[in-house]
Amino acid sequence: MSRTGGDAHSLIDAFLAAQAHERQASRHTLDAYRRDLAALLRLSGANSAAALRGLDSHGIRRCAMQLHAAGNAPRSIARRLSAWRSFYRWLARNASPEAGTAAGLRVNPCDGVRSPKKRQALPKALSVEQGAALLERDVGGAEDAADEGRHAALLRLRDHAILELFYSSGLRLAELAALDCNGGLDLVAGEVGVTGKRGKSRIVPLGRQARAALQSWLARRHELAAAGEPALFVSLRGTRLAPRSIEQRLARWAQGSGIRLHPHMLRHSFASHVLQSSGDLRAVQEMLGHASIATTQVYTHLDYQHLAKVYDAAHPRARKR
Repeated sequence: MSRTGGDAHSLIDAFLAAQAHERQASRHTLDAYRRDLAALLRLSGANSAAALRGLDSHGIRRCAMQLHAAGNAPRSIARRLSAWRSFYRWLARNASPEAGTAAGLRVNPCDGVRSPKKRQALPKALSVEQGAALLERDVGGAEDAADEGRHAALLRLRDHAILELFYSSGLRLAELAALDCNGGLDLVAGEVGVTGKRGKSRIVPLGRQARAALQSWLARRHELAAAGEPALFVSLRGTRLAPRSIEQRLARWAQGSGIRLHPHMLRHSFASHVLQSSGDLRAVQEMLGHASIATTQVYTHLDYQHLAKVYDAAHPRARKR
């Protein structure tokens, strides 16, 4: 089918192009939008720009109900509704004859359509003791059995530095994987600069243990890195270590500990432990790179027992006499 004029696909293409240009949306975000809008076309049966523009709230609600009936999780349905809502919001603001949008919409058909209620999923965090135990594990023997012998010690240095950096800084997986040796890492100042979501830059301090682990890795990184490779963390091939490989190495490090370790857990553990020690929610928000403090409030929840202990120790009416 040609994607010009009144084709629904050309309308979606125009929306995606706008997100890439105006909002600098990442490739991951654009791919997710494309999948969610393809689902809207499939569920609604809209095969033209006019049909897509003509969907009303009843049509959108029927699509959401079909997702629910097919067993989609409330979180997944909410994400798709959010994508559809963004699409129609853009459509209401724009008129593009080339994309078949002769006039803007008067009403967003997604307004008032709610997704099924979902429980707030709170991310899991390591206890301080669990974090210390993981960071101090001796996993060299396991690596000797599976990795090229002379590289086992190098891989352990690298993986330990990755683990310490995650726990010390709360970086996202993509942020850590994108780090270069000369691109934001300052071990003298004890800080790392990264560019997060929507191109927002921030600087996060590094702890003493993370700096020591990174120095140990950097002292021998050249034994693995290919000539001219800028990446801070490299694979056995000498090239930048992929995010998926980092996830696998973390899981491997934790084998036998009873903990399913992943980057998100380390990011949350960092945030929870800093918040427990400082109580400074705004500082944690800045270090995590959250645009809204509401996100930080959920992401860095404190367990009730900890709060109760703080209350009992600090509040004059709670102190035992």
